[in-house]
Amino acid sequence: MIPSPLDHGRLRRQLATGEPTVGTFVGAAAPVVGEVCAAAGVDWLLLDLEHGAGGEEQVRALVPAAAAYGVPTVVRVESAARIRVGRVLDLGAAGVMLPRLDSADEVAAALRHLRYPPAGDRGVATYNRACRFGLDPGALDREEDRPLGVVQIESAAALDDVDKIAALDGADVLFVGPRDLSHDLGVPGQFNSPVYTAALDKVRAAAAAHGKACGLLVNDGAGAAARIAEGWTFVAIGSDSTLLAATVTAHLKQARAAS
Repeated sequence: MIPSPLDHGRLRRQLATGEPTVGTFVGAAAPVVGEVCAAAGVDWLLLDLEHGAGGEEQVRALVPAAAAYGVPTVVRVESAARIRVGRVLDLGAAGVMLPRLDSADEVAAALRHLRYPPAGDRGVATYNRACRFGLDPGALDREEDRPLGVVQIESAAALDDVDKIAALDGADVLFVGPRDLSHDLGVPGQFNSPVYTAALDKVRAAAAAHGKACGLLVNDGAGAAARIAEGWTFVAIGSDSTLLAATVTAHLKQARAAS
């Protein structure tokens, strides 16, 4: 295969086998920070355009920087609008995370944006990174290159419909946003609440029943190991900014303990 920063569907196929993966969110609007995370050995990066500090221009810079270390970039778009999804895919994203969708019907409509007609409604163009700037028009037709579809389960309504969402073709990962989901369930930040833990069990069971991956955000490596042991396979450890803040805080505490 010709060298390329594109993932060509590898991450989607890896997750389909049930192999656990670990990544982190990138939101600092500095591609070199994402590159540092890639160099450290994450399995994937999740570029956050919903809550992060940057815009779509970050995709253009981060995809090749991370790919230099063999790391694919998934992008959380700021909305499930067709143009937002298509833009990041044209820039070479390995997949798209879809936030704030509350029903299987909404998810099904959004997943169509990840595929070209007739299977979907993604805009068709070849002069972009996804088609190697016109050198690989065949990418339009290769099913194996299909990007990863990550659907967030972050509301009580989505949780009620999670089995139907998991059954959808193209919903490759069900991803829990802990803060959003716990707030919507009326137990904000109470991650040991029976209501919240039952919700996690429901998401994991729906994913398993339909052969899909399940993922969520955790604070640290110990949390990631515990969730992987439970069967979660798309686990994000914090973000570039939270990991940096935690590390600096720990070192400052250690240094000042001597004074």
